Parts: sequence; structure tokens; C-alpha cells
Amino acid sequence: MTGRKSPWGSGGSTGGNEPPASPGNAAPDNEPSPPEGTPAGSEGPRNPWLPPQSGDVGREPGRKGPNIEDIFRARKGGGGGGGGRGPGMPRLPQRPDGKSWVPVGIALIVALWLGTSMVHRISPQEKGVVTTFGSYSRTLDSGMALTLPWPIQSVSVQDVTSIRRESIPEGDGEKLMLTGDQNLVDLTYLVRWNIKDLKLYMFQLADPDQTVREVAEAAMRQSIAEVTLNDAMGSGRQQIEQNVRDRMQKVLDAYRSGVSIQGVDIKKTDPPTKVVDAFKEVLAAQQDAQSEINRAQAWAQQLTARAGGEATAFDKVYEQYKLAPEVTRRRMYYETMERVLSQTDKVILESPNTQAYLPLPEMKRTQKPQEEGR
Repeated sequence: MTGRKSPWGSGGSTGGNEPPASPGNAAPDNEPSPPEGTPAGSEGPRNPWLPPQSGDVGREPGRKGPNIEDIFRARKGGGGGGGGRGPGMPRLPQRPDGKSWVPVGIALIVALWLGTSMVHRISPQEKGVVTTFGSYSRTLDSGMALTLPWPIQSVSVQDVTSIRRESIPEGDGEKLMLTGDQNLVDLTYLVRWNIKDLKLYMFQLADPDQTVREVAEAAMRQSIAEVTLNDAMGSGRQQIEQNVRDRMQKVLDAYRSGVSIQGVDIKKTDPPTKVVDAFKEVLAAQQDAQSEINRAQAWAQQLTARAGGEATAFDKVYEQYKLAPEVTRRRMYYETMERVLSQTDKVILESPNTQAYLPLPEMKRTQKPQEEGR
């Protein structure tokens, strides 16, 4: 059986590994010919794992090809803890004993992670809810507490004692509401509340803050619809605030929201902006009417007091009349005639048979200018 030539070149004088062809080992006729550009005396591509031959043009003489062991040895080089690095890459510093700092850094990171995710400090005004894989586990009071590390357990802390405030509407917006006497009023109010059950607050409602705002608006509209415009803008505001607070607490307790309403404060009750001028005129007319009513009531009180005084004086006179009727009757007659005749003109006659005339009215009229001139 005839042999084949090595595809990596002939081994003649170049020191190849294949034996030279002999007449008995002639190559078959279908052996492929070397490609064009192959150097003379070469019958195929050179073995890359062999040292270069003297006939190779453009190659450095005596240079060996890379060995697989040299490749792995180069990758393992570079020091004890640095690992394989390319040229120009910085090497990590080493400990005095020659070992790497990487394990120490990993241990510090793990300790920091355990400390921050397992130890929790709860302030006096706060409480924390512990969840295990997202499910409620327990509630933490104020102080130091330990839990399993994240992501096994996580803690959510909320302030449960501070009073939260919701201003409705926000900013300078207008909030119109309809009163019981079919009037519109622009109302601005403040709701004060806090958390009384942290578990219900966090897990019962999707958005507790928004729920408080919506319940407050519904309760305020219902309370305003039960009163008149004058009550909403005047003396009925305190009762409206109490009604809104009671209604809000009742609804939020039915929702199991964990929220406690501390109070409702009405800040402003004004007419709508478009009718404010007409409303001011109405208020002015109402104030004038109230002033007239107050003056009439004062006059009535004075008249009543005067009549009471006269009645008391008459009772005293009647007591004297019962003791001496004739004397009292004569005295009353004289006093009455004096009070009546003092405002009329008088003529005095000395006797029925004479016609002497004393003009007292004219004398009084001439006497008054003289007294004024002095």
C-alpha cells in the first residue's frame, strides 16, 4: 500500500517529520498540486507547530511557533492573587502575607449588607411593618429590632403620631358647593388626621391619602347641603365642622382604613367670584335692615321701661288714694291742670265784673328776646 505526502510540507533537507518519498511509495496521480506562490521545493502548507524552515521567505530564522503550554503559562502568570490580566491592567494590592484583599472586601460587603438589612432603629413617633416575601409578618414598636436580611424580610417605617394635614382645594383653586337654600358657596377647609393602625393603613387601601381627601369632600358636600347660606358663612360653621368630622370617621372606619380624623377647620366661605359684587350689595342691605331692627328693638325696650315706671308710680299713687281719697283726688286734679295749661296761652281776670286784661302771652314773647340778648 502506497503512502501519502504530508500536507504540511516535505521533509527533505528541511528536517520534516515525514520520510522522503521512495520509488516504491510514489504518490498517486490524483494528489493535489501546491497552490501558486508556494516556494520552490515545498509541496504544501507548512506545519505551524514546527520551527520555520530556511526556505520560508519573510520569516524570522530560529523563531518557534507558540506552544499550548506556553499559552496557559502566560495566562497563569502575574502574581498570587491577581489572576490573568492583559498588558497594562493594574494589579490589586496584596496583604503583607502575600494573599489577596478580595476575600476581605467580600466579607466587609456581606457584613454591611447584613447590618443594614437586619438591624432597625424605630423612633418614638414611628412604627414599622415587617413583611416576609411581601406578606405581612408583624408590627415593630419604637426601639431597636432585628429581622431576617433582605430580600427575605423587609421593614417599612411610618410616622404614626404626627398630625397630617390635607388642604382642600389645593392652592388657590375654587371649590363650589350647593347649600340647602340653593345657593353656591366657595369653601376652603383643612382636614387634620393621623395613623391609628399601621397594618390597616398600609394593606387595606390602595391609596390612603387620596381616600381621605375624597371622603372629606363627600362629607363636606353633604353637610353644606343641610344648612342655609347664612349658616354656612356665619354661626353654623362650628356645627358643620363637627358634622364633617363625624361623617368622615364613620366612613373610614367602615373602610377599615386605620386613619383617625383629628379635626376639620373651615378656612374660607365666600360667594362665587362671578357674583361677589351682587353678594356684597345683598350683605350691605341685610346689615342695614338689621341695624333698623336693632334700633326699633331699642326704642321698644325704652318705651316698655317707661311704661313700667309709670305703672309703678300709679300703683304708689293708688296706695295713697286708698288712705285719703279726697285729698289725693284734688292733688291729681291740680297736677293735671298744671301740666296741661302750662303749654297754652292764658288770660287772668281779677273779678267777673271788671274787664282788666293782662297780656301774658305777649309779655313772654317779648321777654325771650331780651333774655337771649343778654
